[in-house]
Amino acid sequence: MLLVTGVSGALGSLVAERLAGREDVVLGTRAGLPGTRRLDFDAPETLPEAFAGVETLLLISAGYGEDDVVVARHEAAISAAEAAGVRHVVYTSLSGDGDHLTYALAHRWTERRLRRSTTLDWTILRNGLYAEFLTWIAAPDAEHRITGPLGEGRLAAVARADLADIAVSVATDPAGHRNRVYELVGERPLGGADLAAALGAAYVPGTLAEARAAIAASGAVPFQVPMLASTYSAIAHGFLDGTGVARNDLRALLGGREPLDALDVFVKAVREG
Repeated sequence: MLLVTGVSGALGSLVAERLAGREDVVLGTRAGLPGTRRLDFDAPETLPEAFAGVETLLLISAGYGEDDVVVARHEAAISAAEAAGVRHVVYTSLSGDGDHLTYALAHRWTERRLRRSTTLDWTILRNGLYAEFLTWIAAPDAEHRITGPLGEGRLAAVARADLADIAVSVATDPAGHRNRVYELVGERPLGGADLAAALGAAYVPGTLAEARAAIAASGAVPFQVPMLASTYSAIAHGFLDGTGVARNDLRALLGGREPLDALDVFVKAVREG
């Protein structure tokens, strides 16, 4: 039995769509919606029943939050998996070039925790930032300008659908991926000028200070301000262009097929609004 967590999120919902109708798959949701198991990492008492009979756990990172919150959620999940006799955990982590991002710590902690387990096999899918995420940080403003402070940097963005396909492929047949770490980043890094040209917009990058102030004024919760500011900075200074990973496993885990074009995905997401 495969249990998939996080199916109410953007990546998890795509995974759930791909696994719909399979009798050997169960989905976990906080609310325990019809057809799912109640699985709330903030309520560890829900986990033993949710994990009963599960052999493989697809642990989709438990959402944004302060490090102590995310780490506590992942610890609860992994400990419950060990106690329930789960054999293999597939975890969606963050690409290896993302260590300059403020939200990397919880991912790296979780990777270490899995490696320390004496009972679990594991596979770590180090996902690059989504092409769709660019609509958060580089969408044109009312004057049709992209002002996000990306500088001359580029992002090796990857389509969320490709990552969902890979997660399904690995989690439904995990034996061949035992104790492996895969880097999954885009093959064509995109800069602010590329994004603007594709939309017929102007690229007029602002400063990190201006972006930080705008994020804070937008109603973002406190931890999101450094999260997004660190993302701008890492892109602008050349840390997320894909050259910082030892290899890119994206195409191999897609079975050799062409990855979706991240620029096309970005443009479509902006236009669909």
